[in-house]
Parts: sequence; C-alpha cells; structure tokens
Amino acid sequence: MNTLIRAVRPWGQALSDVTLAAGEAGGAEAGGVEAGGKITAVEPHDPSRVIPGDVTVVEGRGRLLLPSFSDVHVHLDSTRVGLPFREHTGGPGVWTMMMNDRQNWRNAEVPLQDRVNDTLGRMIARGTTRVRSYAQVDVDCRLERFEAVAAAKEKFAAQASVDLIAFPQAGLLLEEGTVELMEEALKAGANVMGGIDPCSLDRDPAKHLDIVFGLAEKYQVPIDIHLHEPGELGVFSTDLVLERTRALGMQGKVTMSHAYQLGSVNESTTRRLIDAFAELDVSLASVAPAAAGQLPIPLLTEAGVRLGLGEDGQRDYWSPYGNTDMLDRTWQLAFTHGFRKDELIEHCLAIATIGGASILDPDATRLKDTAHRPGVEVGDPAELLLVDGETVASTVMDRGKDRTVIHAGRVVADQLELV
Repeated sequence: MNTLIRAVRPWGQALSDVTLAAGEAGGAEAGGVEAGGKITAVEPHDPSRVIPGDVTVVEGRGRLLLPSFSDVHVHLDSTRVGLPFREHTGGPGVWTMMMNDRQNWRNAEVPLQDRVNDTLGRMIARGTTRVRSYAQVDVDCRLERFEAVAAAKEKFAAQASVDLIAFPQAGLLLEEGTVELMEEALKAGANVMGGIDPCSLDRDPAKHLDIVFGLAEKYQVPIDIHLHEPGELGVFSTDLVLERTRALGMQGKVTMSHAYQLGSVNESTTRRLIDAFAELDVSLASVAPAAAGQLPIPLLTEAGVRLGLGEDGQRDYWSPYGNTDMLDRTWQLAFTHGFRKDELIEHCLAIATIGGASILDPDATRLKDTAHRPGVEVGDPAELLLVDGETVASTVMDRGKDRTVIHAGRVVADQLELV
C-alpha cells in the first residue's frame, strides 16, 4: 500500500506532498542495504488533491521532512535507560571502565533483554530506523550480551534495521578464549567484526589486527575499530589499519570509531590521514565528544570521507550521558565543534542521517559537501522523520518533540511522548 505524506517541508523547503511505496520491513541485508520502501513522488502541496481510497495519509502539518536517523555507534547491550539514576563508579582507562561494567551489568533492576528492548524502542520512537550496535563478547558474558541484541533486532525488525558488531571490549589477547568466542558470534549472525585499541589495550597491534582482519575476511564482513588511543599512538594504530585495508583490498569495508585525537599531531598528519581515508574509503563514526584534536568535519566531507554519528553508551556503567535521541546528539555534534552557521548545523543533521546510512551501505548516497541535503528525493529509501521546527537549524537547536517515524515506507512511531 502506498502512503501520502501531505503538507510537509523536505529539508525545510517548500510545502510538498510526498508519496511512498512500502517495502519489506525487516529485510535489510548485512551492510544496511534497504529491502524496499522508496519515495516515488515529491510534488508541490495541493490541498485539493484527490486521494485514492487505498492510500494511507500521513498529515505533515507543515513539519519538516528529513531522512530518519542512522545511529552507527551505539552499545545497546550496556544500557540503563529508563532505570533509576545511579552514581558513576567507573575509573580511568578502558580496562578499568570495562571491569566496572563487568561487576555491575548483571545486577540491574530489570533483566538485560528488557533493557535492550526498551532502549531500541525509544530510539525508534525518536526517529532512528538504522542502527549499528556493538554487542560485547568476552569470557565473562560469552555470547549472552550478543544474543540479547540479536533478539532485539528480531523483535523490532519491522521498525528498524540493525547491524550487529561482535565487539571485543576486553581486547582479543588478554583473556584466553576470547578469539574463539568472537568467531562463535560471527557464526551466529554478527555482521561486523570489531576491534579496539590495538596498542594500548592488547599491546600487540600486529597480532590484534591480524585477528580482526583475518576473521573479517573469513566471514566476509566489514570491520569497525574502536580507537581511544591519543595523538601519535592513535595515528600509529590507524596507519596499521590503513596498511591492512590496502593490502587486503578492504576498501569501503573499514570504519574507525571515536578516533577523536587523529587531528591533534600536526597539520600535515591531519591532511595525510584524511587523504588516506578518502583513497581507501575508510569511514569514521563519531559520538560527538568534547575532545580537542578531532579531524575537521568540513575537510572530511570535502575529501569524500563517509562520516556518521552515534550515541555510544546510553546512561550506562561507562557514562551517565545518552538519552536515545539522535537529534539531541546532533545538537552535541554541532556544539562540540563550535558550529554557528546554519549550513554547518544542518550538515551535522545530514551526518546523523545520510552520513550514517552511507557507513551502513557504502553504495548509498554520500554527502558531497556541507551544503548537500539528500535523502528526501524520488528514488530515495523511505526512511524518514517528520519533526516540528521553523528551519532545519532551529530544529537542531530546539529538538522538537512532534515526530512521526517511517521505516520501509510505513509509519512505525507517531507523536509518541518523549520521556
């Protein structure tokens, strides 16, 4: 059945009527390829338009029409969203924080599966229909956390497409049996191979990356590397990733997540890395940290580097931040980069939507420059969000709550109270 969105403003432009053809929800393939649901017409709004009886009508009411959000860096398995606020007990460093999580995650007020389901449901209600979630795999939780995220993916298959990252939060080499568990997760349906801090955590970057790239090649899945390493150490690890990407022909299949100090060494290193990311089609996933030394967003976009956004943890044992709202995280991306011009604020929203979608599917539309606003034209996937606001930039500032969410051409959430 077709859907008509009546009296809506694509990317804040002229009032329009937009027709959608529904597709097969829940059929997205690995890498985020949509199974169906397309925009078939975008026409000037006509109040007298005759609407066939078999067409579902969605009232735009003058709201903005945007691509739906693509959260490409979220940890659904560590969430505490909706639970009583707790004191932060983590210490400094990845290993210390990981151990704090390990000591607490089983003792939450409700079971893990309920927490994961509730968080993903809230994300969808706020406008996220494309997700790439980490699922921690280690000798403590084994596949328990992976299976919880996998079950949520299946439960919400009609409302969102979800990629699963087999993620070695505790490293690959520090605890015997981790690599075997990672391979079990890949066999069980993980469609992205994760890695983390090859130097500072595992302290053997060559062996760590040999395992990451080896398993990715064996199971024909893309790679996502968590990189918290600072300055020159982070650049060193990144260069090793780039070398393997080139040698193994993994262009378009590698994402660097966080990587928030790669622009802190010097200008020539920044330029070299951006050029290498563009050449090898290595994408970047940011969580909008308040960190100095990040690679400049405009330069990344101008070079053709795919850049997406995610919420990271959601009020979990790592951090009290995160509220399942990617519009809020879009505001944070603009704020932490000091953007004031409307074009750059709007570009942050393009990153949070189409930018992330291009990480999930390298063949999808890519952002050409900071003024490019794709995703709401004929032929585009019917992954859409209606939200109130005067302009796109004002919507990012005000974070409107009047939202209608569309996945695969069908409404999956409508004006839900944001709590």
